[in-house]
Amino acid sequence: MNGLTNYISCGVLWLGLAVKAPDLVRHRHDPYLRAICAVLGLAGLCFFLGAPPTVGAVNGLSGIPNLAAPLTYAAITAYGAASQVLIVRWRGGPGVRRVARRWTVAYAGVVLGIAVTFALGDAPVERRTDLDTYYATTPFIAEMIVLYLVAHLVAATVTMVSALTWARQVTGWLRAGLLSLGTGTLCTAVFSTAKLVAVTARWSGRDWSALDTGVSPAAAGLGALLTSAGILLPLAGPRLAERHRARRAYARLAPLERELDGVLSRRALRLPRPRWSSPHALLMWRQTSVQNALGYLDGTWDPRLYAETREAALRATADPPRAEATAWAAVIAEAALRDGTGAGARPAAGDPPLMLAAPPAGPDAGPVDLAAVADALRQSALVADLRQRLRRTGPGTGVTGVNEVRPV
Repeated sequence: MNGLTNYISCGVLWLGLAVKAPDLVRHRHDPYLRAICAVLGLAGLCFFLGAPPTVGAVNGLSGIPNLAAPLTYAAITAYGAASQVLIVRWRGGPGVRRVARRWTVAYAGVVLGIAVTFALGDAPVERRTDLDTYYATTPFIAEMIVLYLVAHLVAATVTMVSALTWARQVTGWLRAGLLSLGTGTLCTAVFSTAKLVAVTARWSGRDWSALDTGVSPAAAGLGALLTSAGILLPLAGPRLAERHRARRAYARLAPLERELDGVLSRRALRLPRPRWSSPHALLMWRQTSVQNALGYLDGTWDPRLYAETREAALRATADPPRAEATAWAAVIAEAALRDGTGAGARPAAGDPPLMLAAPPAGPDAGPVDLAAVADALRQSALVADLRQRLRRTGPGTGVTGVNEVRPV
């Protein structure tokens, strides 16, 4: 066996560790982060040490047949303890440090027991994949095998029950993470259960080594994927959701930026587009460009066009916020066209207002309101018809007599 499954599982887990390592460096005294990194690091170490090529290398370099076995078992035991400590730290509450300390001390004793029983036993024949069933009846080595399997099964079961029970009480990304973590630890419980069954069968003279060499590695590999996902989901999920929302807002603002493109180009109001930037930075860039153009056009809005458009949109939709966005889309389109054709100039400072019932100073700066205006520019039949007539007859023609149809 080439250990490909082990190394892939190890890589997935250590990739998760690499994601969290910068946070650990910045907050090295945070016990919660330490527990997360310990789980990811130790789980990856278990797969790395358990890969047949690694087993052969450790045994060959040390000169001790099967030395890789107690090292792997110690890593598995430490991983089981770290998983339970993570749940304890994650959930919080009174007595967290005391409970975490008890798990740590108890499983440190198990690791010591693994070392002692291996030293007392005799395992002269190297077994890279089936040591548990091959030495299931060997004095002290059998006790070492049962000790680590029972300790791992207990830790996996407690972690699974704790995670799935807690998942019923929470929502969102935390719930998704707990469900994934609980399912992952269920798979790792299958790993130790299958091995225990194979060892027990060996005691009665049966050969069920397929459970040891086939079922257990597959369950461990799946458990590794689910466990790492369960740990990272509550941490990375909200960030991914924020990035997705920023991308959507950035895309929704595109029609408004295109409408103002002429103003931005003629007046050199657009900032240089950032390269290799996050969705949030791109959204800020587009919002800033749009606001620069709106700020330049501020004071040139046609109040009559605004009022007529809003009234027509309100009659068609009976939706005041949507009518407001449509009215702003109309006056922005008209002002941008006027600026491009030179049909009108910005009012000089001190000029009297030209409106009886003026529209507001401008759309709110937030991405939601600007996006609503951009949606109206893209979807509103009223705005599309107005834009065509303005291009034929010039700014200032109004919208009287035009009815908006609902956008599809």
